Amino acid sequence: MHNGQHTHHDHDHGHEHGPGHSHAPKNFGTAFLVGIALNSGFIVAEVVYGILGNSVALLADAGHNLGDVLGLLVAWIASLLVKRAPTAHFTYGLRGSSILAALFNAVLLLIAVGAIALEAIQRLGQPEPVSGMTVIVVAALGIAVNGITALLFASGREGDLNIRGAHLHMAADAAVSAGVVVAGLVILLTGWTWLDPLVSLGISLVIIWGTWSLLRDSLNMSLAAVPPGIDPGAVRQFLQEQPGVASVHDLHIWAMSTTETALTVHLCMPAQPGDAFLHHLQHELQDDFGIGHSTIQIETDPAACTLAPENVV
Repeated sequence: MHNGQHTHHDHDHGHEHGPGHSHAPKNFGTAFLVGIALNSGFIVAEVVYGILGNSVALLADAGHNLGDVLGLLVAWIASLLVKRAPTAHFTYGLRGSSILAALFNAVLLLIAVGAIALEAIQRLGQPEPVSGMTVIVVAALGIAVNGITALLFASGREGDLNIRGAHLHMAADAAVSAGVVVAGLVILLTGWTWLDPLVSLGISLVIIWGTWSLLRDSLNMSLAAVPPGIDPGAVRQFLQEQPGVASVHDLHIWAMSTTETALTVHLCMPAQPGDAFLHHLQHELQDDFGIGHSTIQIETDPAACTLAPENVV
């Protein structure tokens, strides 16, 4: 204790809590490895058959799938970097890299969708003959490759924005491949070449709809916003209701990574509560709100704190 203040800090990550609050990242290393291997093999197949079948569409899709491998690679690197130990320079370790990876995946997806939509709009004006069965067979293979990869990340998409980014990227590509197959079959039967770009535009809108929340959440996290799933009003009320607490100020809640949340707060209390109170409070914050890294400062004289006014950060 110094000058009537008691600062305590803890980041015990041993407690489990409700869904959406997972702070111990699961190991998706195998999922990333399988996903990258499957997609890399698929790219080789697309390039070979694209050249043999003189299909620009297949070669373009191979380029798009190269973006998928890049997205998976970035998400995987981030999932490894978050486990790095803190240093004197990076005092939180590299936990924030998972937030950057989720943001990167959202932006990459939107750029890819923009390219698909642009090509579709151009093709609506000038419908081109679709390369028939070769495209359909390769696109069907794409459904399998992307669908399997998406399933590998399905279990982690709720609690980890980085994994959700990887899952969404793969699911979006499976949808694109499915659209190509359906459009290709209908075109073979009817000769309606305009259906191909129309299906592409429809799928683009679906992907934008799905990607928007990933972009919003990753942008918010990178700006140190309160993570989705945590109600800051409920946290403040919980702290305010603790025995002996007169008032609460300088409350900050932010994401250290896509799975870990930190909190700092000043509690005004007439008497110093001791370590037992602080330990209890930290475990409650972790169990009830999924906040695993809390730093709590006790103050007996709120008037002396320059951070007490609500408009001061």
